[in-house]
Amino acid sequence: MSQSTTTEIDYNYKVVRQFTVMTVIWGIVGTFVGVLIAAQLIWPALNFETPWLTYSRLRPLHTNAVIFAFGTSALFATSYYVVQRTCKTTLFGGALVPFTFWGWQAVIVAAAITLPLGITSSKEYAELEWPIDILIALVWVSYAICFFGTLVKRKTSHIYVANWFFGGFIITVAVLHIGNSMALPLTLTKSYSIYPGAIDAMMQWWYGHNAVGFLLTAGFLGMMYYFVPKQAERPVYSYRLSIVHFWALVSLYIWAGPHHLHYTALPDWTQSVGMVMSVVLFLPSWGGMINGIMTLSGAWDKLRSDPILRFLIVSLSFYGMSTFEGPMMAIKSVNALSHYTDWTVGHVHSGALGWVAMISIGSMYYLIPAVFNKPKMYSIKLINVHFWMHTTGIVLYIVAMWISGVMQGLMWRAVNTDGTLTYSFVESLQASYPFYTMRFIGGCFVVAGFLLMAYNMFKTIGSKEESMQRDAVTA
Repeated sequence: MSQSTTTEIDYNYKVVRQFTVMTVIWGIVGTFVGVLIAAQLIWPALNFETPWLTYSRLRPLHTNAVIFAFGTSALFATSYYVVQRTCKTTLFGGALVPFTFWGWQAVIVAAAITLPLGITSSKEYAELEWPIDILIALVWVSYAICFFGTLVKRKTSHIYVANWFFGGFIITVAVLHIGNSMALPLTLTKSYSIYPGAIDAMMQWWYGHNAVGFLLTAGFLGMMYYFVPKQAERPVYSYRLSIVHFWALVSLYIWAGPHHLHYTALPDWTQSVGMVMSVVLFLPSWGGMINGIMTLSGAWDKLRSDPILRFLIVSLSFYGMSTFEGPMMAIKSVNALSHYTDWTVGHVHSGALGWVAMISIGSMYYLIPAVFNKPKMYSIKLINVHFWMHTTGIVLYIVAMWISGVMQGLMWRAVNTDGTLTYSFVESLQASYPFYTMRFIGGCFVVAGFLLMAYNMFKTIGSKEESMQRDAVTA
């Protein structure tokens, strides 16, 4: 293919490169803070008796860093790349495009400053105070304009299914964030939600679970539907199933939030609706997982030699596991055992480290040489080492939390013949101690893997070798 053909479309890769590099950097930061607070549960003195290093302040910093700094930067990078390639046109938006990058980095830096200082709205995954919330809304609306503007000016008649998932996640997250962040400002650093009591809780978990459903699921499924077929060099197993997957997912997920509020002041019927919708959600979730994994039909041998594909396919296994476990934990009788225990922490991290991180890592390994005009990553061997380090870390982490969580639930509900509790809370904490150590070790593997990835990325970027053919490949 001639050089003139390769440069016909002037894709905007600058913003993709920026978000790709920051995805890896924020991955290191977010997981490092997670390992630090995991260590604090074993060695409490690691807060150094400093208020801004206490677990209660670093924990929201950790969740915001991995979800919004690492995960959302990966979504920005991949959605901007995929929408251009599949629409065969450059990004729409002009100055709004760099604004989404620098505005989002400003949000992350503001979070890194305010959360350790204890400036928080105390709503989980929505802790940031109102001035930062306004900036988030501005960046997100700009993101929507850039993304959908690109779709409108596409050179293709067809909108590829990955863009359906990216578009659905962008619209829904905007509605969730703006709806849940409605507040009455008291000062520059303090506001109060406009919603009262149980309604505020309902709004929070409508937002909280759908941040999982649309940002951490639908958005990353957009990644899956592009990068799995590309890396496998196979068409999507079933295009019809991908459309059914999309509509079933977006129709059902939005109702699942009340399962976070079982046995609370929320009306019982609302809890039951959340439980039923969560259980039904199992079907489209596994349909999507099967569609992704079966895309490899006829090319299973690639898993032996391609660690990038291994990241992508194993992420789908964790997606399937998490989306089985989640509906099961939403059933009230199971939730009575699991709620408030480490089992929930294990579930969250099988989704976060297994599904979200692995699909992101695999996609980044594909993107880095593509957008920096390199023939391949600096070291395939290091990608393979990273895969096994990350997988080992996940297994250690989630197994530790599963055992600890079930044990905690059983200890808390154990009663003597006279009706008194068999174990005190402190005794359950002592029993969990070995598993906290195991979790810490697992986290160290994950952080080490990210450091390896950063080394591999910067060596790739700094390589003198350039690819003349990469951009010529059709979307």
